[in-house]
Amino acid sequence: MSRAFPALYFEKGVEDADMESRQYFEHPLTKRYASEKMLKNFSPHKKYTTWRKLWIALAEAEKELGLPITDEQIEEMRAHVDQINFEDAEEYEKITRHDVMAHIWAFGKQCPKAKPIIHLGATSAFVGDNTDVILMRDGLAILKEKLVNVIYNLKNFALQYKDMPTLGFTHFQPAQLTTVGKRACLWIQDLVMDLEDLEYVEKNIKLRGVKGTTGTQASFMKLFNGDEEKVKKLDMLVAKKMGFDKTFPITGQTYPRKQDSQILRVLQSIAESAHKFASDIRLLASLREIEEPFEEGQIGSSAMAYKRNPMRCERMTALCRYVIINGLNPYITAANQWFERTLDDSANRRLVIPEMFLATDAILNIYINVSQRLVVNSKVIEKHVREELPFMATENILMEAVKKGGDRQELHEVLRRYSIEAAAEIKEGRPNNLIDKIAADGRFKMTKDEIKEMMDPSNFVGRSPGQVIEFIKGTVDPILKRYEKYLGLKVDLQV
Repeated sequence: MSRAFPALYFEKGVEDADMESRQYFEHPLTKRYASEKMLKNFSPHKKYTTWRKLWIALAEAEKELGLPITDEQIEEMRAHVDQINFEDAEEYEKITRHDVMAHIWAFGKQCPKAKPIIHLGATSAFVGDNTDVILMRDGLAILKEKLVNVIYNLKNFALQYKDMPTLGFTHFQPAQLTTVGKRACLWIQDLVMDLEDLEYVEKNIKLRGVKGTTGTQASFMKLFNGDEEKVKKLDMLVAKKMGFDKTFPITGQTYPRKQDSQILRVLQSIAESAHKFASDIRLLASLREIEEPFEEGQIGSSAMAYKRNPMRCERMTALCRYVIINGLNPYITAANQWFERTLDDSANRRLVIPEMFLATDAILNIYINVSQRLVVNSKVIEKHVREELPFMATENILMEAVKKGGDRQELHEVLRRYSIEAAAEIKEGRPNNLIDKIAADGRFKMTKDEIKEMMDPSNFVGRSPGQVIEFIKGTVDPILKRYEKYLGLKVDLQV
């Protein structure tokens, strides 16, 4: 049996066709994490049908510009564009040790009339590089749809909880109050920045085009008898047939590998944002304030039956770390291109490009799932606010006591001392009695009831509710309006 690893790698279900295949490695990205849509985008079938579409586009453009290529030859190629004879290609590659030539021979076997003109004037990078760009472009579109849906979910969450006071944390120590919705806007804002980066890259992505062996278009100059205008037109005709309005004006044998790092940097950035969200939820879950969804039959631990681990967010952070670290590869590859090209980019890119897209796809699948069903434990949040609010109220208490004739410097020192005492008692398991201490001190000239009236948590959140409304209205809603047709995406996590 021939090794089916490439198919296993990118096509779900193939392993079930043959039990023997289970002896081979199954990549977790295909088996557990990535979506069918992204798997199909980087499947062998899409890759090689795209090669054939490029060969057809090249033949059509060459015919339009006067080369002796017939409609019959082109129609023969079109008739077999989706019928990839993988077995033939595998046998030819054993002979040629060259994947592009193997597929040219395989396509030619199916299209005997078109065989003489398949790949006419082109080099391997014509199909290899242009296909990579097309797959990345289509992969970005899949990620964009999911990114917008995460923003939509978090927008709804932010509006629902825009007024709910919660402890702010700096250094993971209690700080001034914010609101649950305001904190969610921090997560959204990161994703908005990612979307802006993605849109910029989408707008500026370029096809390699028809550039020849070392980028000089010499072979096409020969085909068109030195007619530079026809050679330039050929480049743009093929690009337009493949859905692009621009190609790189200058290439070596390959397009500049900097484009890979520019595209994959967007995936790194999405992973950064998702990691921040997932880490926040994991910390909040430890505090029992906000939790990810937990299914009825879900088991948190094989030993500790009571456990409710934030496993989805933990998986997110694991995959995010993978994407962030893997994103170093394209920078090194681009930096290491010798002159017009070196082949040490090939094996690396075959792994890095699809894996980063599949992993980022998996990250956003989890993000959509979690953000749709976040669990807010409002009573726990209120309890934590009540426990810490006396410390945060001391500044307001100080100002009110000074209005009543107190000495600001003296009272500040008293508050500092009482706060230290109260904190020490809390660490011994006693309740926070800072307000009792202040009320009992005649220098403040305030009763306990007067102090409590000042301690409505909503008085300590600043402009948080208004900031949420302004941010959603001014920044988020215009984005969601622009991508309205994308909204409502549902995902089904495998685990």
